[in-house]
Amino acid sequence: MSEVTAPDKDLERKFQAKFAIVRRVSSTLVEQALRSDESGGKPDLALAREQHDKYISCLRNLNIDVHEFDSDDRLPDCCFVEDVAVCHDGIALISRPGHPTRREEVDVVRRVLSFDLGQKVVDMAEVEGATLDGGDVLFTGKEFFVGLSKRTNMKGALFLADTFSNYPVSPIKLSDGSLHLKSFMSMAAPEVIAVGSSKEAQKALKEIECKATFTYRKITLPDDGAANCVYVNKTLIHCSHEDFPESVKKFEELFGHTLNRIEMPNSEFKKVDGALTCRSILIQKKPKA
Repeated sequence: MSEVTAPDKDLERKFQAKFAIVRRVSSTLVEQALRSDESGGKPDLALAREQHDKYISCLRNLNIDVHEFDSDDRLPDCCFVEDVAVCHDGIALISRPGHPTRREEVDVVRRVLSFDLGQKVVDMAEVEGATLDGGDVLFTGKEFFVGLSKRTNMKGALFLADTFSNYPVSPIKLSDGSLHLKSFMSMAAPEVIAVGSSKEAQKALKEIECKATFTYRKITLPDDGAANCVYVNKTLIHCSHEDFPESVKKFEELFGHTLNRIEMPNSEFKKVDGALTCRSILIQKKPKA
């Protein structure tokens, strides 16, 4: 790929955020957080909290008003707030997380979105049997792709399509064993999809290319985990050299000096399937009264 050029202003605005919601890291994360593979070892709690502090400071330095909430030791995964809500254009979809142990996480987030940030709240709890994790929702600024996974089902995807009816919404069937769509794919910039090299990631990408209403460029990375990154306020927050050195080289080759980039460590969170997008909900602005 050649270096990325600036997108049009209307599309760029879709990746602007005025507010963010984050939660502190629970002390029960180390022993009780959900994980698909324990071969990476247990997180270091102090280091995880240090990495999360750096992440929160990064958002604040990008002029984002961060609404920060305490952890809840009853909810070991509560710092992964992305999974409990999808927010765009003044609408907040409150999800029903696919794993039952995570469903109480929605309560704090629902309150702040409705009362503090004035979003129009639409609650998935009204639809029997629907499940959706925000980690399965890829918003390109033009349309949505929703991974059908062990955490997100078709009822959840259809509910999202009804909620955000101004955008095309395409369900994407993930391979067995895949946690979330954004476990190996995310937006690295407007119109640019970062995707991992694994068979599962490339299979999902092919389906997206078949179903997409618009055309996207892609950056293929050696590491699936590195393909989860956060593009916000004209800045790309991506994995660190320490976590994924070869993938960082790819980011450097593509973006060079054309884009503000910030490396963000994630070593402790990836031990419990956590990625960079997982740790915040980004909100464009309060809707007009």
